[in-house]
Amino acid sequence: MDILKTATDWAKAELFSTPFFILFGLVFMAASLGFWQLGKTEMARAYIIPTLVAGVLLLTIGLGLFFTNKSRITQFETAYNKDASVFIESEISRAEATLKEYNAIVFKAIPIIIIAAALSIIFINTPTWRAISITTIAMLIVILLVDGTAYARIDAYHKELKLVDIENEIKK
Repeated sequence: MDILKTATDWAKAELFSTPFFILFGLVFMAASLGFWQLGKTEMARAYIIPTLVAGVLLLTIGLGLFFTNKSRITQFETAYNKDASVFIESEISRAEATLKEYNAIVFKAIPIIIIAAALSIIFINTPTWRAISITTIAMLIVILLVDGTAYARIDAYHKELKLVDIENEIKK
């Protein structure tokens, strides 16, 4: 099993996935512009700032992840060629930490925030807070969609790393 190819393929799959954050960020920003230019009602005008903020956040997440994963591809080759076993161990540790973060943040904290935002729609009757709540829910759903697939990829990558690690232990 070529673990360098597996690691590089994982990073390339992440490079394909992260532009979706950028795309949705641009969509939110375009919506903000649309609400600013075309919004006539108080409710429509209330969406200007929340959708702009959500767009900027998604754009920032997407660009940050894109450049991080792009640089990671070359770092993988260098680290692997330097010491393959250390590379595998560090990748296992990084993948495990990432999986824990996904479980804590993406699959626990984000749904709780979505529930809180949905409840605020019910109990707070001002256009600004409704716009904030609805935009928050929309943004977090985008994050859940993209990160749900990212979780599946890093989980599969982690399992492959563990198999290589076990094979290396057997050879010793």
